[in-house]
Amino acid sequence: MGEKIWLKSYPANMPSEIVLPPFASLSGLLDDTFRRFAAQPAFDNLGHGISFGEVDRLSRDFAAFLLGLPGIVRGDRVAIMLPNLLQYPVVLFGIVRAGLTVVNINPLYTARELEQQLKDSGARAIVILENFARTLQQVLPHTAIEQVISTQVGDLLPAPKRWLVNALVKRVKRMVPKWRIACATPLRAALARGARAPFKPFAVGHDDIAFLQYTGGTTGVAKGAMLTHRNLLANLEQTSLWISGSFSEGREVVVAPLPMYHIFCLTLTLAFMKWGSQTVLITNPRDLPAFVKELKRWKFSVLTGVNTLFNGLMNTPGFATLDFSALKVVAGGGASVQKTVAERWQRITGTCLTEAYGLTETSPGVCCTLLGTPWNGTIGLPVASTDVSIRDDAFNELPPWTGEGDIARHTGEICVRGPQVMRGYWNNAEETAQAIVDGWLKTGDIGHMNDQGYVTITDRKKDMILVSGFNVYPNEVESVVMNHPGVAECAVIGVPDERSGEAVKLVVVKKDPSLREDELVAYCKTQLTGYKRPHFIDFRDSLPKTPIGKILRRELRDEKR
Repeated sequence: MGEKIWLKSYPANMPSEIVLPPFASLSGLLDDTFRRFAAQPAFDNLGHGISFGEVDRLSRDFAAFLLGLPGIVRGDRVAIMLPNLLQYPVVLFGIVRAGLTVVNINPLYTARELEQQLKDSGARAIVILENFARTLQQVLPHTAIEQVISTQVGDLLPAPKRWLVNALVKRVKRMVPKWRIACATPLRAALARGARAPFKPFAVGHDDIAFLQYTGGTTGVAKGAMLTHRNLLANLEQTSLWISGSFSEGREVVVAPLPMYHIFCLTLTLAFMKWGSQTVLITNPRDLPAFVKELKRWKFSVLTGVNTLFNGLMNTPGFATLDFSALKVVAGGGASVQKTVAERWQRITGTCLTEAYGLTETSPGVCCTLLGTPWNGTIGLPVASTDVSIRDDAFNELPPWTGEGDIARHTGEICVRGPQVMRGYWNNAEETAQAIVDGWLKTGDIGHMNDQGYVTITDRKKDMILVSGFNVYPNEVESVVMNHPGVAECAVIGVPDERSGEAVKLVVVKKDPSLREDELVAYCKTQLTGYKRPHFIDFRDSLPKTPIGKILRRELRDEKR
């Protein structure tokens, strides 16, 4: 590893290294936060808020309930299968404070996906929204789950609103399929039992696993990344240093539309709690009109999201007239932020999109653009105490690109080293050995670094298309197509071709209903060299996405052309 060239691009007041906070675990950080901001509002959802003091009490009660379960031992895993509701931080912090390990699960998982994750993690208990309990019921006998804690959407709302919301969800909207799990304990009953129980948590330290966080599953079977308390404490400190310039304690409002079970939203939520910020949890961000209506209630200072969400918000009536006067940070992650989206966002809101790059395996933060920096096509600089190296297929380090010569000679796999890098994959030594080489995490992302230390992602290694021996990066083609005024969304994949090995296929969601294939073909001819141009164009009403809005190219590739 040569010179850390990115440090010369750091602002004058930005430390190059972090100092871990003086806590033995995340539990210490939570205790300190609850003590300092007890009276401050902590979380808001469905029109009701709870304070840090209430989160302290409720999470303590849930922790005590878990510790009273028969046979529970240090290191046991507890799964959470919830959308963004007030219940999420309560049970999340309860598991952490008990000294147990959190297993976050996507509530929209199929029975097959849920069974795979529960069996792989060996989770002994699960907290689940009853809307998804029938899926759990199908797989429960094949797992190690001994205790199910069920909850309804409105369970932490005050009466009578609680009763009305639960009745609406169950009886009017019929969103709860019939289910029956004999061992299920209602969350409210679990909290009441815990309130009467002693609280004697397991002692855990920096090297213990805080989260068994499964990778997103966009490239096959998900693997459990072992994220330790040190990993999370380090990345929280790295994140805080980068984004906290103008924050005031107890005054910031953070809007969190991304699901808390995703590592990006999870870590940012924990990071903003450091200032006693109030977090507004959005349960269903796909309902964009309702989301915009909720935004009208707040003078929000922070918004997290992904490219597709930002794009969707700007196309929703009423968004452009919101009050953005308090907005300080808009953090985009999970997928590349496109130029057209970033520039339009800045025009409407007056705030630059801050693009963050990370992975589940890095807790997640690795690189970030500097606050207030307009879109420049990069993912910014490595955060403090983080090394980034570009490596070729033989794992040789490639030099930074100076702006001259063939950029392909400087393009390779992005590799990361730092205190936020996972311990490894759960029960998977072979995958761990392939992913971590000589202390470096191989990200699977292809990119290059310039001589100022700025990193640019070209694409995912597995998404790269090989056309007659030439590399085609879907991100590049997608960015070009998104500049066409008639395009709302698009995705690019490679499909088999007898002549060239692979050919480029473009899947488009129209903004202009009159858009024709020949128009896009002619447009691409003016923007892309021959081998990069789409040979096939398919118009769709929508694109397959993960719950946080990542476009699932894998699903498109799996379809028959």
